[in-house]
Amino acid sequence: MENLLRPLIVVGGSVVLTLVIGWATDFLLRKADERHHETPLWGLLRRGRIPYMLVLFAALLRGSYDEADLLESRAEGVGRTLTLILIGSAAWLVIRIASAIVETSYSRYAHARAQRDPARVRRVRTQVTLIMRVVSAVVGVVAAATMLLTFPAFRAAGASLLASAGILGIVAGVAAQSTLSNMFAGFQIAFGDMVRIGDTVVVDGEWGTVEEITLTFLTVRTWDERRITMPVSYFTSKPFENWSRGTPQMTGIVFWHVDHSAPVEAMREKLRDILRECPAWDGRDYSLTVTDTTPNTMQVRALVTAKDADDIWTVRVTVREEMIRWLTREHPYSLPRVNTADAVLPPSPGGNGHRPSPEAVPAQQRRYHGNGSGRPGH
Repeated sequence: MENLLRPLIVVGGSVVLTLVIGWATDFLLRKADERHHETPLWGLLRRGRIPYMLVLFAALLRGSYDEADLLESRAEGVGRTLTLILIGSAAWLVIRIASAIVETSYSRYAHARAQRDPARVRRVRTQVTLIMRVVSAVVGVVAAATMLLTFPAFRAAGASLLASAGILGIVAGVAAQSTLSNMFAGFQIAFGDMVRIGDTVVVDGEWGTVEEITLTFLTVRTWDERRITMPVSYFTSKPFENWSRGTPQMTGIVFWHVDHSAPVEAMREKLRDILRECPAWDGRDYSLTVTDTTPNTMQVRALVTAKDADDIWTVRVTVREEMIRWLTREHPYSLPRVNTADAVLPPSPGGNGHRPSPEAVPAQQRRYHGNGSGRPGH
């Protein structure tokens, strides 16, 4: 009877204590979260209740297993298994706690500076993301190494591994040169403020928003919801456009090709009216000028402003569309045209001043070839 009750008491007691302590801890965290709404720390710490209970159970059972007299022939294997579970769950718990602390610090910082300095907030967000990846990787490697050291065979091989570490490091460095360069580029991006999560960039002719940054690659979400994944070393070795660098405010350009008779001053007034009715315009500035001419048309350029890259696109397409609609409706003569007319023929070679009738001139010679002004000759 004692052989049956002892294992039940040890295992059952470990389970009961784990559930009671885990429930009590979760209850205290929930109460703290309800009391302190200004910080999300306590709610984030509750995410670690599963690894926390695993740590409790593995520790309690590992400490009391010798008293259970259960599977004595395999006690060493069971003890090592519990140790491995304890190490793994402890590493999991450390990562969850570190993540809760880092996310809480970032949320406070972002809440305080979101309106005053959004670019700085995006920079800190990028750094926090990469720091958490590094912390998770370091904790995982340390946990894996600790697990391996619990086996006597690995402890005995430790000296020979350390002796060959220098040669292996050189070989690994040469073999993983590209990967290492990307990792160093990732740190350079995170702390060099070159590009941040949420920045609007143009890379290889593609316009998009930086969606994810890791130690080795970066993902850009394009305007049509495609994802472009590229190595982070690209951003440290090649030029690219960052429209969110510094202030997110932008100036956009809209071009029209119109006839020389187009009412420029009326177009300027119409641009002002269009912008006043466009919610995406930030009201900072606008202008409309003639920037170039050709024999048949002139080029009109409008400058408009907006608070960010998304709004400047909206302002540009709105201004372009509304101006063309207005010109078509109110001033159709100002749209580009191809003018044709009968050509003015020179005197006849005979010098008598007579010109042949239009019927006697081939059709291809009667085409209008232009007189340099873009208008028909008389």
